[in-house]
Amino acid sequence: MTISRDDTPLLKLPKRAPETHKGDYGRALLVGGSQAMGGAIALAGMAALRGGAGLVRLATPASCHTIVASFNPCYMVAPLSADEKGALATEAREELAELAADATCVGCGPGLSTSAGVQQVVSWLYTHFTGAAVFDADALNVLARQRGALSLPGGPRILTPHPGEFRRLLGAEGDYDEAAREQVAAEFAANHRAIVLLKGHRTLVTDGERVSLNTTGNPGMATGGTGDVLTGLLVALLCQGLAPYDAARLGAHWHGLAGDLAAAELGEASLTARDLIDYLPAAIRRDDK
Repeated sequence: MTISRDDTPLLKLPKRAPETHKGDYGRALLVGGSQAMGGAIALAGMAALRGGAGLVRLATPASCHTIVASFNPCYMVAPLSADEKGALATEAREELAELAADATCVGCGPGLSTSAGVQQVVSWLYTHFTGAAVFDADALNVLARQRGALSLPGGPRILTPHPGEFRRLLGAEGDYDEAAREQVAAEFAANHRAIVLLKGHRTLVTDGERVSLNTTGNPGMATGGTGDVLTGLLVALLCQGLAPYDAARLGAHWHGLAGDLAAAELGEASLTARDLIDYLPAAIRRDDK
């Protein structure tokens, strides 16, 4: 399999016309959270807002929806059925189907856990939602166990694993040599008809034919929650019309640039995921100049 290195300029969002309204910038649906991990989906929701999505709705277990709602008044929160441990219950699948019918794009995974109900929700979303969607964190761990669903995407998909999650997705072939990272990621993307955004130093984006390496970011971003921010940002870019490959490249760039701007003022050791959201506007404005 032959792949090419993509060094072309990043495709940017178009300028907003004066007469537009919130409906023109997409309806984002972010699915995640559990009783102990409400902050993850809240970070994703706040990043989707900062990334420019017109409307942002978070679908989260009823066990934590009031906590999630308290983080930011600008997104909506839909409580879904929860099991006895506070994770999504099996019944949540039908509830989520109604919400997904009104969504432009979906992000799934931050803080979900891997309960039986979560597994049903993730596999249904992956195989039945026809719009563009981002799968991260526990959603990837579920898909690693449900290889049949992984091979049947219902629409355009961006997968955003860190190296450990990617090895789980690869299954028996997960013990690859780091020198083969680009080739292995490209082959996986081609075989599963997905965009792979493999996080790490020089985050990699591939559609199976092209490979692009991101040059922004720093070690201060190696802290909990930064991947949740990336998920929300990617969904926002998809909502505004960017193709999945272009959204993945631009999202990785802005995410890392926000981290670089934050680290320049706060230092790498003090950097938190919330800081990335606060510095996203500056990163976006810098690229608009």
